Amino acid sequence: MNMFKNFSVYLNNINTNYSKDVPSVIKTHEFIDNLISILFPLNSDQRFTEKEIESGLEKCMAGLEELLYPIRHSIKEAQEKISRTFFERLPETYELLISDANAIARFDPAASSVEEIILCYPGFYCISVYRMAHILYTLDVPILPRVMTEYAHGKTGIDIHPGAKIGTPFFIDHGTGIVIGETAEIGNNVRLYQGVTIGALSVEKGLANTKRHPTIEDNVVVYAGSAILGGKTVIGHDTVVGGNTWITENILPHSVVFRQHRVVIRDSTDLKETIDFVI
Repeated sequence: MNMFKNFSVYLNNINTNYSKDVPSVIKTHEFIDNLISILFPLNSDQRFTEKEIESGLEKCMAGLEELLYPIRHSIKEAQEKISRTFFERLPETYELLISDANAIARFDPAASSVEEIILCYPGFYCISVYRMAHILYTLDVPILPRVMTEYAHGKTGIDIHPGAKIGTPFFIDHGTGIVIGETAEIGNNVRLYQGVTIGALSVEKGLANTKRHPTIEDNVVVYAGSAILGGKTVIGHDTVVGGNTWITENILPHSVVFRQHRVVIRDSTDLKETIDFVI
């Protein structure tokens, strides 16, 4: 239609400028789904044979090279070399994920099996995608790692930046609303519950490439709704952080952090004072 002619020309010019050097979002999603189905084929009608696994991994390697091609001028190595390095590091990453799944099975009384965790737990899915994206992030691949983790974010409500450093085992329970920033450092055997933020104190462009997010040491549990903020904030090992806490300072090891508040229960028939409910 003529009414759209000028706008279509304008959009075509803008879209050409913005999209010429980025990986395909749809193909990135396909790459993640295909790779996870090979690593954890529990939802398949049959187990893959060794030859089928090898063939599937080769296709995934070719798929990764295709994803890297549009950003080939922004990466330090040839896309073929980066893809090969990614798959050379994949077995080690797979072992980390098995450790994560086993930890969830140990700690979560609602988990009946590791198979259930791999199939059903959004926390495990998001960790899986993060660990794969983190490989590419450490290889200085731009954009693609974020496309990968944002795919998991959209499916699970869990936002883990691929630049975060996370040890193993790592346990996310329920998970919805969890945010982990780019420069966060999380140790081994850490558990996070829903609504936890491991974030920055402020958002300023000038803080790029600086340590903006907290360090969580080994054996820490952070319960639901807590916010731990700031690049200089360190949560010492073996600490328990209670729900709905706001932390911007260092916490010594072996601490218990909690809010002091009181819940009052009264008989409504004997209540004389006025209560204002604000919603």
